[in-house]
Amino acid sequence: MRQAQNLRPWSILKWVSSNFLENHSPFLKIRSWPTGFVHGAHNPRLYRTKRPVPAEEIAFIAESASKIPVAIRKPAQAALSDYLHSTRGLQFLDADHISRNSPFFLEKLVKRINVEGDVARLVSRFLRYHPINEFEPFFESMGLKPSEYAPFLPRDIMFLSDSELLLENYHVLCNCGIERTKMGKIYTEAAEIFRHDHGVLMAKIRAYEKLGLSQDTVAKVILCSPYILTGDVNLDFRKVIEKLKVLGFEFSWIKEQLSENGYYRWNRILEALLVLSKMGYTNEQLNRLISQHPGLLFEGSGSWMISLVGLLLKFGSTMDEFHKMFLQFPHIKVEKFVSNLRLCFIFFVEIDMEAEEIDRIIRSHPLLLGSSTLKKANSLLTNLNAGKKRLCEIVKENPQALKNWVMGLKVKPLANSAEDENVHKTKFLLSLGFVKGSNDLKRALKVFRGKRGELQERFDCIMKSGLDRTDVCEMVRVSPQILSQTKDVLEMKIDILLNDLKYPLSSLVRFPAYLSFNIKRVKLRISMYNWLKNKGLADPLLALSTIIACSDKAFIEQYVNRHPDGIRVWLDLKKTIIHE
Repeated sequence: MRQAQNLRPWSILKWVSSNFLENHSPFLKIRSWPTGFVHGAHNPRLYRTKRPVPAEEIAFIAESASKIPVAIRKPAQAALSDYLHSTRGLQFLDADHISRNSPFFLEKLVKRINVEGDVARLVSRFLRYHPINEFEPFFESMGLKPSEYAPFLPRDIMFLSDSELLLENYHVLCNCGIERTKMGKIYTEAAEIFRHDHGVLMAKIRAYEKLGLSQDTVAKVILCSPYILTGDVNLDFRKVIEKLKVLGFEFSWIKEQLSENGYYRWNRILEALLVLSKMGYTNEQLNRLISQHPGLLFEGSGSWMISLVGLLLKFGSTMDEFHKMFLQFPHIKVEKFVSNLRLCFIFFVEIDMEAEEIDRIIRSHPLLLGSSTLKKANSLLTNLNAGKKRLCEIVKENPQALKNWVMGLKVKPLANSAEDENVHKTKFLLSLGFVKGSNDLKRALKVFRGKRGELQERFDCIMKSGLDRTDVCEMVRVSPQILSQTKDVLEMKIDILLNDLKYPLSSLVRFPAYLSFNIKRVKLRISMYNWLKNKGLADPLLALSTIIACSDKAFIEQYVNRHPDGIRVWLDLKKTIIHE
């Protein structure tokens, strides 16, 4: 893994996505992989779990405002604005913005007043004698809901004029070009920005503008990553824009890649950029690659691309293979590509593909696997009418066949799958000692339910109970229908026979058809037989086949009626067992 060593300075493998490598695949805990996996890797924060309110969600302002009739809302807003400006001394623009963009607060205020008559006069009078907590409408006008700004409300003050630094820094951001209704996002992420001393915040913003960034670019960067204003000039951000500038990117291009609703970690974007730089591209190639796929750097702050690289390194991919893959990368989100690759990996595990083959296919066909969303294994096994072994062989021989099994395409049964199944079932039966062309063979083929792989699995399940292969072969020859039971059902019936009914395992050899009978029928017969045996009315050495194989009518006549209360006990047992 020399390539991994080369990338270690940027800690790629330390935070490669454990969502992919462990959480999404419990199989990794039980399989051994030649190239290894990153067990115990740190789980990267690809997205914030606590996100500020996106701009589109600020529609709640209009929805809440619409609850108050216009005839009341307009004068109430005017009265609140006048109070904040004339009485409390806020700048007119601040007071006007707060009054127009705090619908929840305004609605709460109006509900406390009998608004019949001159609304503006009534609201003004109320405010004159009932001072409000000005931080509530202020925070709401920044785009925060009451439930979001509640933790930020000061405990010891209620007037904005008492928080001089808050207002000063608020105005600095306004003058920088940041919309007032979006400042709640900044406050949520980095409230300390609003506590900077006089002139500090402006100096920090000027430092970024001196890097050559326009005011509107700086404003967008601050909105997407407000933490860059909490210390000195963010070195990671500076290195990113310097490297992108060397590659030929304008600062305006960087601005276009940032989403106002996103959150970007420049240290991770820098790591992603350094990783791509290590893949042997010329500056021209790297410019073209990033231009066509900016998501490699900016999607999840580059975390998805790093996860993809770390994952493929674990399957043995080389720098040359990465170089070729990214040059041909499809025009889809990197997150979607990684998700598609994960689904293919899970599919390979679920069809019992060998670890070495999974490594080989993922390493040699990452673009094929990541470009489309594969259907789930259960769906493909059903629709293709094929077993796991056959699908495994098809994929190993021709991985391109996966193109036909993706979401959105209709999947048809594989050609001659029924005939193929019969051929393999016949081979399976011949391996158990059936004679080719015999009536026993024909009868077994008719009663079998399941694919060839499932029949072998069920045969092995019976053997694992402790029986000899010769005995199991004879059991199948006598009662071939026993292999129509699923593996789980077979295990359950054998467990009940040994642990609940207390019969020896050898009774299966003498009466293999036991495995075909309904378990409730078996429990009812054995329970009734035990009751009769305790009364001294039944042979204690009665064979299992004698108890179970006959019809209910014959069993009642021959055994149940031996005791006067037999029918009553029979019906009580039947009711109890049926309702278990």
